[in-house]
Amino acid sequence: MKKNAPVNRLNGSLPKVGIRPTIDGRYGGVRESLEEQTMGMAQRTAALIVANIKHACGLPVEVVIADTCIGGAAEAAACAEKFAREGVGVVLTVTPCWCYGAETMSLDATVPTAVWGFNGTERPGAVYLAAVLAGHTQKGIPAFGIYGHDVQESDDTSIPADVSEKILRFVKAGLAVASMKNTSYLAMGGVSMGIAGSIVDCDFFESFLGMRPEFIDMTEFVRRIDKGIYDKDEYVHALEWVKTNCPEGADVNPPHKQRTREQKDIEWETSVKMALIARDLMVGNPKLAEMGYVEESRGHNASVGGFQGQRQWTDHFPNGDFLEAILNTSFDWNGIRQPYIVATENDAMNGASMLLGHLLTQGEAQLFADVRTYWSPDAVERVSGHTLTGKAAGGLLHLINSGPAALDWTGHGLKPWYEIEDNEAKQALAATQWCASVTEYFPGGGWSTDFTTLGDIPCTMFRLNLVRGLGPVLQIAEGWTVSLPDSVHDILDARTNPTWPTTWFAPNLTGVGPFVDVYSVMNAWGANHGAISRGHIGADLITLAAMLRIPVDMHNVPDASVFRPSAWTRFGALEPQSADYRACATYGPIYR
Repeated sequence: MKKNAPVNRLNGSLPKVGIRPTIDGRYGGVRESLEEQTMGMAQRTAALIVANIKHACGLPVEVVIADTCIGGAAEAAACAEKFAREGVGVVLTVTPCWCYGAETMSLDATVPTAVWGFNGTERPGAVYLAAVLAGHTQKGIPAFGIYGHDVQESDDTSIPADVSEKILRFVKAGLAVASMKNTSYLAMGGVSMGIAGSIVDCDFFESFLGMRPEFIDMTEFVRRIDKGIYDKDEYVHALEWVKTNCPEGADVNPPHKQRTREQKDIEWETSVKMALIARDLMVGNPKLAEMGYVEESRGHNASVGGFQGQRQWTDHFPNGDFLEAILNTSFDWNGIRQPYIVATENDAMNGASMLLGHLLTQGEAQLFADVRTYWSPDAVERVSGHTLTGKAAGGLLHLINSGPAALDWTGHGLKPWYEIEDNEAKQALAATQWCASVTEYFPGGGWSTDFTTLGDIPCTMFRLNLVRGLGPVLQIAEGWTVSLPDSVHDILDARTNPTWPTTWFAPNLTGVGPFVDVYSVMNAWGANHGAISRGHIGADLITLAAMLRIPVDMHNVPDASVFRPSAWTRFGALEPQSADYRACATYGPIYR
């Protein structure tokens, strides 16, 4: 399976990181003595970022440094003009010394901003940091303060681990903010089964994410299928690949409701066409222009989309599980490539959550799942005779949905797409079966992925929810996947649907609030769906949420890892969660 070269498939340039080396503006000995040290600090910071962060599409991050050190308003203006010209979407100021705060600070409140003041005693970089952060707070332009824990020598050119961690966390989150701007959420269909998350809230996407909501009716799929508005050659190749690499699993429908072989073959053909069409709707396809469909070839510039499916579509046509699963996966008939982010049931809030995770993990596939059931240790033992131990000792959450889960979430090759190897993609395919959909759910037929996620994978479940009168809030639960003995898994899984993909999840417990036990996590969850990322990315999500002015209503991230703008402390240092709510309400959405 070939690995595709990284490419930006969306319209618009990728955002760059801008570094502003600020300096004491006094010539006659002071500024001259600091020029080399200050610019060197900027260059080393740029090297750190380039070495550790990529865009989700796999392309390297570009860093732009101001042409000169910034000692006053004139040089600050020149830097701002350069950054605007270069497409800078994230700004980091660095300095080892005192500078004139209000004269040198960055003034664009829509661009995530941070300041690293070198902690050395020879020159007061930390004093400038405090002064300029006070200026940011007073002017209503929140900025993240980066202050090393230990004093360094003036000639120490290293970047301490704690400083490095904050710089990278800030840049990853800032690039996520900038990457979403001017892209689209494409709603393919409308509201699915009354699910609130699929009532697409335009104000949320526009004001908080800077995105354009786009809408098409599902009849567009019928039009494109009937008129052949898809790449015919790719369709033939894709269908052959599916026949070779997507083995069918059990058909659990009663005999009188099982579809014929001919019907199932037609469902495969339609499902593959639907996947091609959904992708083309999101990002376009130049092949369509060659066929005479110029408008269709352009797509909707969608960084994320959602497919309604149930029920108007699935009562008559094959479900969207194949299109969702294969697009969310890091590979298909064209090889290993960046996942597309597609929410089942057009749950736009879960789709937006998945997009946050995809960007923060630098291109990893995200898991869409129902937060279906809490299994207590007593309930597991009652129905299976098995005693839960280890990470699962407090119980489990059963994450399962009808089949849109990315195949990466078998646990094979779960990493940024450009790091996946051919054998890992093949292992994920081999670990997956495609089961005929249950007819009582999907009268129109279709397929469901069937796999069980490997255990001991660190992961984070999270979800954006909308609250009337408050706006969006984010909830976060870090934890681990769990493997159960096959016999126990089969008993528990069969009580829901044995043909759907399952992830057994054990959240980390803190003994406080919603994390006092696993039941409380389930009981406090804000919706029927959750987005899941590999790794414990809760701290990154908290930083990103603060940039977007979205408060976090629950999380189990260690306090020492929480990194928000310095102004948040002024809203209540003794009550950080309340301060988060007050700060977000005061500043309002970043694009309003």
